[in-house]
Amino acid sequence: MNFTEDVEKSLEVLQKGGVILYPTDTVWGLGCDATNMDAVKKIARIKKRAEAKTMIILMAEERDIIKYVAAPDLSVFDYLQEVEKPTTVIYKGAMGVAPNLIAEDGSIAIRLVKDEFCRHLLKRLRKPLVSTSANISGEPAPLYFKRIDPSILESVDYVVQYRQNEEKPGQPSSLIQWNEDGGITVLRK
Repeated sequence: MNFTEDVEKSLEVLQKGGVILYPTDTVWGLGCDATNMDAVKKIARIKKRAEAKTMIILMAEERDIIKYVAAPDLSVFDYLQEVEKPTTVIYKGAMGVAPNLIAEDGSIAIRLVKDEFCRHLLKRLRKPLVSTSANISGEPAPLYFKRIDPSILESVDYVVQYRQNEEKPGQPSSLIQWNEDGGITVLRK
């Protein structure tokens, strides 16, 4: 299916500080420009979650991480080439993103996406994109589009049409902490 129109409409909304509902390489997500603090706050309001709770951001290329993380251990990229499941990595030394996405310890959660729609959108946006599951905080993440709470659908500025009819359940990403010694701590399998 062609998603060019969805990308164009999503870009228009994102560049104005809006929030989109979109398919990712894992589950349907709420997204905004990860450098826009007010847009990040809007997602927190939609999800009815504490603003202090951080969110994952998506990037398209390894070089993007170098722009938003101070001195990342480059061996993380070798690790990510080996894993099959989408994997979110917590990096120390976050920079250049909205302050309300950075944890108290200065870390940030980033996932490089392989999904064609997400990569196309990210490359056109030329900024990282917030990706948090499209659910009210504390509720289970919807495994496909038809399970998204109507209040979420009504609260966003644009709902991507692409992949809405898929009923293959999505799964959250693995979550790891990349340690300074090059080791990993698995936080979610």
